[in-house]
Amino acid sequence: MPIVLIDKPGGTYWRNWDTYIQQQLIARELISSEDRDLYTITDNLDVAYQAIAAFYRVYHSSRYVGDRFVIRLNHDLSDTQIDTLNQNFSDILLSGRIEKSAMLPGEMLHQQARPQQVQDRIEQLPRLVLHFNQRDQGRLYQLIGAINEMGGPPEQEHPERK
Repeated sequence: MPIVLIDKPGGTYWRNWDTYIQQQLIARELISSEDRDLYTITDNLDVAYQAIAAFYRVYHSSRYVGDRFVIRLNHDLSDTQIDTLNQNFSDILLSGRIEKSAMLPGEMLHQQARPQQVQDRIEQLPRLVLHFNQRDQGRLYQLIGAINEMGGPPEQEHPERK
């Protein structure tokens, strides 16, 4: 899910925190510079809203099924777009490629508490499946950002919004 750190207008709390992250954690190579993509810092509520809305433009949700990371999409991506993702994000894969998929066996075990209408919608969503290295979380957020830039009209109502 998107992480948005909101400060009061003109505030510096989160920017100072980000400076610490850069000077102490990134500079010492305790985390990667891509990990800064895990969060958005702003003092503007419109920017906060856009960060959240953009995160769910094409991306719907994700979960592990066995050793595979499944990314559910609101809109299908073309084979050319999948090739581009593979070219740009092969560094976060343990093996194989990012591939299109239908619902995997066992995936709906986690969904049984949801209303049938939601289960049916989730079942029909297009998916990407990959063997994520579970280390490069910032790069995973970059992958989700690239997916969101690639396609489809904005989703009207995300079924998992609370």
